[in-house]
Amino acid sequence: MSSDAPHIGLQHTVFSPQQSIERAHDFVDHLVQRRTVRDFSSSPVDEQIIHQALRAACSAPSGANKQPWHFCVIQNPDVKRQIREAAEAEEREFYATKAPDEWLDDLKPLATNDQKPFLETAPCLIAVFLERYSVDEQGHKTKNYYMPESVGIACGFLIAALHRAGLATLTHTPSPMGFLNRILQRPTRERPFLLLVVGYPAANAQVPDIQRKPSDQTVSWF
Repeated sequence: MSSDAPHIGLQHTVFSPQQSIERAHDFVDHLVQRRTVRDFSSSPVDEQIIHQALRAACSAPSGANKQPWHFCVIQNPDVKRQIREAAEAEEREFYATKAPDEWLDDLKPLATNDQKPFLETAPCLIAVFLERYSVDEQGHKTKNYYMPESVGIACGFLIAALHRAGLATLTHTPSPMGFLNRILQRPTRERPFLLLVVGYPAANAQVPDIQRKPSDQTVSWF
């Protein structure tokens, strides 16, 4: 591919077929142990772990390399309390009036409700924002591309990196999440995408006894 834009040599490690298989097995064997956790310990998390996981997230591919994301790391107890109160207000309305019966039935095996104590118990929250558009140094709007896809991939990288470091996570998406803009003072050009709860699981943590779909239902080979 010819281009006038500057390019550099690719840094990429190629493994032998056997090494590739072993590395793939090791990664997957660890990743499939990941579970969504709602029982968190209040034990602190070293900030370096969060820094490194965010490095992984920010390495994700994005449309035209626009990197349309912003991550807010929340550790302050007062801010976490504000977020919990606002999230629970939205969740009360969801469970009481917004969610259709079919949705509530689907949630029953997970035993979820409008109470979200983990938003205060967990030592760290990461609010992920999607940038609808960017602003250059002169204050001019610039277009972003494939924002949901790009931010979704970055969140996948982030969750995998945190799990690799031995942390538990919970993806929380109360709707609407505009309160995050207000509490975290983010501009309106950013839309809350995900609230990620991060920490160590409580010693007595329980998770629903659920199964993943078999691969013959989710994968097709051609």
